[in-house]
Amino acid sequence: MEWILLIFLIIFIYYSYRYTWWKKTINYSYPRILMYHMISEHKKKSKFNGLRVDPSLFEKQIKYLIDNNWSFYTMNELIENKDTLAKKSIAITFDDGYEDNFTNAFKILKKYNIKATIYLVVNRHNREWSSKRKAKNNDGELMYEPKIKDSQVQEMIDSGLIEIASHTLTHDNLASISQKQKLDEICKSKEIIENTFNIKCDSFCYPFGIMDKEDWKIVKDANYTNATTTKKGIDDIKDVNPYLISRITISGKDNFFTFKLKLKTGKRGINK
Repeated sequence: MEWILLIFLIIFIYYSYRYTWWKKTINYSYPRILMYHMISEHKKKSKFNGLRVDPSLFEKQIKYLIDNNWSFYTMNELIENKDTLAKKSIAITFDDGYEDNFTNAFKILKKYNIKATIYLVVNRHNREWSSKRKAKNNDGELMYEPKIKDSQVQEMIDSGLIEIASHTLTHDNLASISQKQKLDEICKSKEIIENTFNIKCDSFCYPFGIMDKEDWKIVKDANYTNATTTKKGIDDIKDVNPYLISRITISGKDNFFTFKLKLKTGKRGINK
């Protein structure tokens, strides 16, 4: 009997640490900003399946948000309306510009009339950038992952549901390049997006969430209205630096319980 109680206690401690279900729910007046990458099925032996959320699970997440009275905004709308946001406000964001954002995610977003923001790498085709964060990731997998075409981007813009934002020119590591290169990555990407699609590009996202301490000032001076990081959490949008906004990471390895937990606390466990 004592062994059974001990095993039960170990399991209880493990899951309490893994999911931190006991953490207090963060005030629902603080908007939730969800970070996705790909909406696609997992690939065998891929090291990037954490970036791939299955389309059926993505639709289940969207339906849950609708059924629980969340209001959807693009990132720029979130900032523009920060003083009058509805309780339980949410922004869905996608990083990089993978083609499945159009073929899979957009199909679901249109079905439910949901808004979202896509952070687009301007020079995204046939480019390997994962090694800019970790050299060991240079296996070419993300290089050959299909990226969204300009014609598809335009179709999403025309729907009125999708904000196209900048994720730099090449998805470089901003902390590892010169000041001139940073200006090109941050400023020229905005200019190209605006000229290519005849839109205003107001939102920005730091590649890998990596930047030098003062890089947010370059983003501000480039006349973006906001910028997101990969820092995990939920911010008071009225009080946070609008160029250093946290997000909730939605992983392809998350189960549905984890998704609901992250909506409450911003993280799955202590740090994830």
